Amino acid sequence: MIHKVICIVLFGALAVASLLNYGEAQTVHAVGDTIGWIVPPGGATVYSKWASADTFKVGDILEFNFMTGRHDVLEVAKESFDACTTDKAIGTSLTDGPAHVTLNSTGIHYYICTIGTHCKLGQKLAVTVSSDSGGPPAGANPPLPAGGPSPAMKPPAGPSNSSSAPPAGSTHSSATVVYAGLALTVASIAMAVCIYN
Repeated sequence: MIHKVICIVLFGALAVASLLNYGEAQTVHAVGDTIGWIVPPGGATVYSKWASADTFKVGDILEFNFMTGRHDVLEVAKESFDACTTDKAIGTSLTDGPAHVTLNSTGIHYYICTIGTHCKLGQKLAVTVSSDSGGPPAGANPPLPAGGPSPAMKPPAGPSNSSSAPPAGSTHSSATVVYAGLALTVASIAMAVCIYN
């Protein structure tokens, strides 16, 4: 009997730990909040102010809300961000709105709209991504000067574009949901084995 109680407590603790991890899951950030991903009426400062008011961590998702055919999203290197060109694209352009981008690495990530002169009119975004374990780096998401981010900023390593969309209203990354579900399944199976042995 004591063996069964210990098993139940042990695997119950595992299930609770999984739920706690799920509760601290990554966040979906709606770029620009209510204005979405458009040519901003106030120029590039609209998106730099939006980014500076939030914290971005590895695993978080940027949700670019736009009408398909009117805008797109492309991650680029800093030089392309500053010049509003696609010369140093990272990944491919996301053309279907809303588009979801999972932030897979730390550093500064640069995004532009490649349609017409949208980028030059301010439809561009730079976000500083910190590791999940700590806070944002010092000076994270500084306001953009007229010419774009400072030369000290470096582009991220590797692509982070993802065309898979999370379910509507989701605030957790799919990897976290899979991890939590898997942990709960393992805990349930282990508890059943423990109880019936």
